[in-house]
Parts: sequence; C-alpha cells; structure tokens
Amino acid sequence: MLSAIDWTRPWFRPFAGFAASAPALTGGDLRQALNASAAQLPHLPRLRNAQGLPLRFVPQADLPEGVAYEAHIHATGHVPTRDNLHDAFNALVWLHFPESKRLLNRLQAHAIARDGVGRVRGGLRDAATLFDENAVIFVSQDASLFDALRGFAWRELFVSQRDAWHARCTVMPFGHALLEKLVQPYKSVTAHAWWIPAAPDTPLDQLDLLLAGSLDAAAGAGRLAGGRSFAPLPVLGIPGWCDDNADPSFYADASVFRPGRRAAGVATQG
Repeated sequence: MLSAIDWTRPWFRPFAGFAASAPALTGGDLRQALNASAAQLPHLPRLRNAQGLPLRFVPQADLPEGVAYEAHIHATGHVPTRDNLHDAFNALVWLHFPESKRLLNRLQAHAIARDGVGRVRGGLRDAATLFDENAVIFVSQDASLFDALRGFAWRELFVSQRDAWHARCTVMPFGHALLEKLVQPYKSVTAHAWWIPAAPDTPLDQLDLLLAGSLDAAAGAGRLAGGRSFAPLPVLGIPGWCDDNADPSFYADASVFRPGRRAAGVATQG
C-alpha cells in the first residue's frame, strides 16, 4: 500500500523519514506495523488522546455499532483504521502532529457529546473535519504573504513573490484526505490553509504545539466555524510542487486560481 508512494514528492517529504525507518509499513498488518513503529518514536509519551489514554491503531471492526468515530477515539484512545491509504495517512498525521490531532479529536468529541451526531454538523465540527481532512499549514512570519493568499492574489503570491517560497514561507501538509489525493496529483487539488506565524524551518514538534494552540484559541474565540475559517490554496501552484508552474501562464487558469471572495475576506489566524 505505502510502498508505491514516491516519498521524494515535496508534499510527502515531511513523512519520508518515518517511512524509511519503518519498512514494516510496506507490508503485513498495517495496524500492527503502525503500533510497533510508534513505540520507537521519541515523542511516544505525547501519543495519547485528550484524556491521557495511550493511542493505538485498531481494526475498523472494533468501532461499536452506533458509536461515532471521534467519540470512540476520545473515550478509548483506539483509532479504528482500515486497510486503505486514507486511514494510513490519517495514522501518519497522528504520529507527526499528536498535539494537533488530539485537540481536533477533543473538539469534535465534545461537540458530539453536546449536540449529538445529527445529519448536519455544526460550524465547529465542520471546520474541525475540514481541517483534519484537507488542511495545509501556511508557515511564515510575513503577514503580507498570507494576506496575498487570503486575498486570492495569486500572481503576487506565486509570481512576483516567488523567491519568498521556502525562504520566507512554506506549506506543511496536514489533511489525510489531501495526502491521499496527492498520490495522483491534479491541477485543481485545493487545500484549506491555516496560517501559523513562525519561521519556515520551525521543527515539526514545535510547529505541532503552535498549531494546536492556535486552533484551540480560535475555537474558544468562535473563529473556527465552517469552511470560511480557512484560505483556499491550490497546492500545485506552490513553487517546487509542479514543474509546469514555472511558467506564469499556469496561474491564468481561472477555474483553479479563482478571483474569490475578496470583499468577504477570510478570518485571520495565528
């Protein structure tokens, strides 16, 4: 399953070191391999749910009928995991961003306990789900670059400010559904971006702590509610993520790089 992935692709590189050090992930029982590999991680004490219970990846059949997925993780520390790329990437994100995943799980579990599952998610659950599935972290200390992103100023962000990428700003993938799409990337793949004002070379464990704190503060202030909490980012526009985007005409495709809702704006994070 994971053996067919090209870990040299820029969006997979944050996870490549783990994949290389955990060859068991390429065959055998996925859950056993994940649990065995997790036991070797230096941040193992952090790999717990919000109630302090050790996190383990278990078969999907362990999820009791009628019990919500997020509620089950919060109550038991057991993450139901199927034999597919979607759930494998979800596990990899848990292993790399334990603080942020724990925070998202707590927010969703508390919302479920308060409101029930329902046919329609509330704004907080909707935003948490979107982030969990499809987010990237926009990491930069330069607020003007994030302003260009949330203002849909694509040519400024990707053409005139092209040299800023990876020196003054970078993007860290987070959403496991997004990672699954990027196994076979296409031009219109669009992520939900969340700004963290930090240096692009911030170590992953520190970035995880910053992200969890930022999301928690935003949820408490009511700024994490639905899709408009985020800035849309067509990820193959990122310099270095696609050879074709070296030509400025790549960004002329308005079906992907849309003019957007400039007047409405997007909530500021950080």
